[in-house]
Amino acid sequence: MNNEDRQHLLAERTFLQRLLAKTPATARLTRMSDEARLRKVEAQLAALPAAERTPARARLTFDGVPVIRSHGIFADFGMKAVSSFTEAVASVAASLSAPLAAMGPIPNRDQNQLLITSTAVGSFGFELEEYRTEQLTLEKASPVATALERTQALLQSTLGNDDDLADIASETDPRALDKVRTFLKVLADNSAVCSLQYGGRGVRFTDVGQVSRSLARLAADNLHESEEQLRGEFVGALPNSRSFEFRLASDGQIIRGKVSPRVQNVDAINDHLHCDVQIDVTRTQVGNGRPRYLLTQMPRWAQS
Repeated sequence: MNNEDRQHLLAERTFLQRLLAKTPATARLTRMSDEARLRKVEAQLAALPAAERTPARARLTFDGVPVIRSHGIFADFGMKAVSSFTEAVASVAASLSAPLAAMGPIPNRDQNQLLITSTAVGSFGFELEEYRTEQLTLEKASPVATALERTQALLQSTLGNDDDLADIASETDPRALDKVRTFLKVLADNSAVCSLQYGGRGVRFTDVGQVSRSLARLAADNLHESEEQLRGEFVGALPNSRSFEFRLASDGQIIRGKVSPRVQNVDAINDHLHCDVQIDVTRTQVGNGRPRYLLTQMPRWAQS
């Protein structure tokens, strides 16, 4: 039984529950019939395996000097390009749960892998699919799915303005950013371009010059990140968008920022509005653009 059948059963259960709620107790035969149908539907649902999400899939294709039309791709370039891309995705996925160390193995690397399932049709590249070590539940996106989305957004932002790049870079772990730089460098060094399709969206580099410019925009001398401590008071926080406003004690300026995915219970900030506090943030600035701030941990307020 597939997910479509499951949805039909769920819809029938909802219909029967509403029907029974409207049926008077005096209509015994009608209620007995509807209750019997409801028990049957619930038994069928209980017998089904847990609902499973479709694994995340992406399409990564290449063009340029290492690509021979749709016939083939130089093996050494293909291996380096796909390896550096999957390393970037795995790094972003791992950084969703904890900051990455500057060196050493990427945490949970085995759980955040991508499989090559086919070659892409129409140009030369690969169909990629997340590797499932266990059943994928429907409750939330997997780390790999989120990482694919963020990696695509980061690549797209390198083709936009400084504000676009600063927004996504401020929420990306420095080591994961470096892995994306490595992927772009593999392309630039081999006079190649790529296209990435994921989640109904796509990002495409049209020429090698565009790849080189994107790599330069991600370079350390253009994308400045620093860890800072700020003194002041929270003006407000929005848990759903994971954003905050903070008034600096030094000059009264109000800054706006995002809250790291690793920080839990964002709404607790609203219990301490206008209380003096010191916060730890990552400050990201692209070129001469407006700085972005990321709250990296929940602050500690003085006891009242």
